[in-house]
Amino acid sequence: NGAICIQPCSPSFHGETSFVCEDRKWQMLSDACANLDVQSLFQVRMLPGHGKPGDGAKHFGAGNHSCQADFSCIIPDILSSPAIPGNIADIVELLKKISLQLSENVTRGKMQSYSRIANHILNSSIISNWAFVKDRNAGSILLDSVNLFAGKLLLRNGSESIQEPFIATKGYSIHRNASAKSFDFSMAFNGTGSISGQVVIPEEELLRLPRAAKAISVALPTLGAVLEPGRPDRATVNGMVLSLSLPEELQSVLLTFEKLDKREQAGAECVGWHSGQRRWDAGPCALRALSAGAAVCRCAPRRRAYRAFSILMAPGAPRSALLGLLTRLGLGLSLLSLLLCLLVEALVWRHVTKTEITYMRHFCLVNIAASLLVADVLFILAALVHDTALDYRLCVAATFFLHFFYLALFFWMFTLGLLILYGLLLIFFKITRSVFLTAAFSIGYGCPLVISVLTVAITEPKNGYLRSGACWLNWYETKALLAFVVPALSIIVINLVVVVVVVVKTGRSSFGEGCKSQDLSSVIRVSKNVALLTPLLGLTWGFGLATIIDSHSLAFHVVFALLNAFQGFFILLFGTLLDRK
Repeated sequence: NGAICIQPCSPSFHGETSFVCEDRKWQMLSDACANLDVQSLFQVRMLPGHGKPGDGAKHFGAGNHSCQADFSCIIPDILSSPAIPGNIADIVELLKKISLQLSENVTRGKMQSYSRIANHILNSSIISNWAFVKDRNAGSILLDSVNLFAGKLLLRNGSESIQEPFIATKGYSIHRNASAKSFDFSMAFNGTGSISGQVVIPEEELLRLPRAAKAISVALPTLGAVLEPGRPDRATVNGMVLSLSLPEELQSVLLTFEKLDKREQAGAECVGWHSGQRRWDAGPCALRALSAGAAVCRCAPRRRAYRAFSILMAPGAPRSALLGLLTRLGLGLSLLSLLLCLLVEALVWRHVTKTEITYMRHFCLVNIAASLLVADVLFILAALVHDTALDYRLCVAATFFLHFFYLALFFWMFTLGLLILYGLLLIFFKITRSVFLTAAFSIGYGCPLVISVLTVAITEPKNGYLRSGACWLNWYETKALLAFVVPALSIIVINLVVVVVVVVKTGRSSFGEGCKSQDLSSVIRVSKNVALLTPLLGLTWGFGLATIIDSHSLAFHVVFALLNAFQGFFILLFGTLLDRK
């Protein structure tokens, strides 16, 4: 396994073909066989009697004025050549040289010829051949070349439109006093369907222009299949690629992408192609609206690294009627249970808080119930915001408070764990109620507030706070979700250690210890509650982490939904109903 075999091409082709051994079979790795000699084509057609072999591109256009005007003399040979991987690589190199050396005064004729050449290797019927092109960066090189060449297009009478089946270019003159400008594309994607896209420059952005300028956009419906995302979630491009050449003063544009995959679970993540790192990056874009058939993104093309944009679809969580039913039933029961828990606590408060430690214990329990109640309500509101019309600011606000209150739930659990240690280990050390309240509020709400504020402050300026298509913390780009997972799992581990200490300590208890019987029974009762609550919370978020690692497992999602949605019921059961007082 892993062995490489290289074979020469057939006599009518030049180059070589590489194979790799996988499971005792040879699999094609790359195919560099080509019958299109771009350099010879230049010398024969463009430079008769001039130049040395290999330097045709340097003098391209010097010997033939008709080709210098529109490159038309090389079109027949290129279009008649098969779009095999070796020829694709040569044509990409040809377009790169044209863009670097012959992009001055790009007329309509030049752009038409350039588009016809590019269209030949972007046809949907041969796009699968790109998988065997030797240079894995060929798609990115082609995109950069198209960006550079189209950006020099001269506009006639303030506009230009050049369309081939698989590459379309549009340009407009823009100025600060104009209304919002839009570029609309509708193009073939395969033999049976089409796909659309739109670029809108808002009127407030045009006001930034100090003088008249031009805006160029190129639509490439099939190139997305060639540009490898290079991400662990195996995301795929789910719309056309829109390349932009805009004035530097413009800070953002609105892009609408029709989805290729319009199934319900086909979410969308707005991304820009980082030309330096040659990967899709969510940093310059943010999702503004999402429907079953399209996604609207706000993207910032002013940074030179980002000139092309699209949407990605990651293989997401499995959609199941069982998951939805469990979540709705669990949340309903959880909300009812938490309200009942708080009501019971309010009714019996004076009777169950006669000692300091029972007061502290019930105080923690009330804050745990209150935090989870608010978090569950916010969870429902965040889902409503996302499912109706995704408003970005509302989604950020919902995510912030959701993050804060779920963290508060765990930090109050942590406070409860510390309270147990205090009752067991510091028998002769008494703290006043005011000191406890100050410390408890600092831990229970102060720590979550610091973590939540830092998370949004660090990730939101880079558009990395929210995950794609949901009002919750980002995972794939900025790992903002770690600001919730790490504290929660750490607290679970600490509370499990507390339970072990309780078991060891109470197991060794003997007569003569200086703890009051009432306080000792309270401590034991608290430890039982933590012992029951903490494993449940640990399993819940442990399976939550598992759903991130393996998002396709329906079993993980079912267990996660079951345990997470019924948390309020477990708190009522183990925290209140099983308390004999």
